[in-house]
Amino acid sequence: MRRLLNTLYVFTEDAYLALDGENVVVRRGEGELGRVPLHTLEGILCFSYRGASPGLMGACAERGVALSFFDRKGRFLAGVHGEQRGNVLLRKAQYAWSEDPEKSVAVARNFIVGKLYNGRWVLERAVRDHGLRIDADAVKAASGRLDASMRGAASCESMDRLRGIEGDAAAEYFGVFDELILRDKEAFRFAGRVRRPPTDAVNAMLSLFYAVLAHDCAAALEGVGLDPYVGFMHVDRPGRRSLALDLMEELRPIMADRFVLSAVNNRVMRPGQFERRESGEVRLTDEGRRALFGAWQERKRETIMHPFLKEKIPRGLVPHVQALLLARCIRGDLDGYPPFLWK
Repeated sequence: MRRLLNTLYVFTEDAYLALDGENVVVRRGEGELGRVPLHTLEGILCFSYRGASPGLMGACAERGVALSFFDRKGRFLAGVHGEQRGNVLLRKAQYAWSEDPEKSVAVARNFIVGKLYNGRWVLERAVRDHGLRIDADAVKAASGRLDASMRGAASCESMDRLRGIEGDAAAEYFGVFDELILRDKEAFRFAGRVRRPPTDAVNAMLSLFYAVLAHDCAAALEGVGLDPYVGFMHVDRPGRRSLALDLMEELRPIMADRFVLSAVNNRVMRPGQFERRESGEVRLTDEGRRALFGAWQERKRETIMHPFLKEKIPRGLVPHVQALLLARCIRGDLDGYPPFLWK
């Protein structure tokens, strides 16, 4: 089993990352903000405009440390990749599957079944735990519609129809998402999913952590020898990690959505940790990012029972396990891809 290591997040805008011996050094001007042993890291997410030294990028590529660069909005810009790993036959099989409509739909519908199942249980969990504080009837009704959509997705034979089912179900899910926010309702009011740019605090957090989750899924896919840029449901596009976006679909509700809800409801985040730009865009402050990513690191260390493996693993390893199961499916070791079904 892969070992869960740490991820280094660099938010200081004018910080520069360099390599000093076996350490990642974060510098600002002539000063040093900190250093971390490279061997303790599985990833580095850099939100600084100054970037990193070639020496550090080369060391990350050589040692399999995922180094990714984001802009201040959390949008992925670029990543450092070393020599491709894994059996070339696995990637050839992946490419062949991506060109086969029947096999692509077979994998994609399991991604979406997993997403709808997990989204439904996010709603059901809220009814169970907070039924007297929310509009339980509305949330239960949305859960029922997600269940119907999940059954439709499970038997779907068309990619276009599958995308339509997923889109309709997402509208149902986010239509009651505001009910799940229990504290500071005015500051964290959620009227619907808004992406570019996010215009409220909840959308700002969701967009950021969807980007982080996509990064984790891409690293997991590369780790098992799959190409994160060649997907089954998300169409190929230059620079888009389509398979990572596919893989993260089932993980969005349980890893990103519930995390954001917990951050608000448990008062990890406060209204003052966001700022509104003249354009209407809402962003996290530096203090807000530090608080949120600190909670994210703790969340990844929590132990859960994997429903397919029947083993306890850290939550942060879920993308790696799912990537491994996907690779086994493509190799023919499994009859189908088993989505992560949270319970």
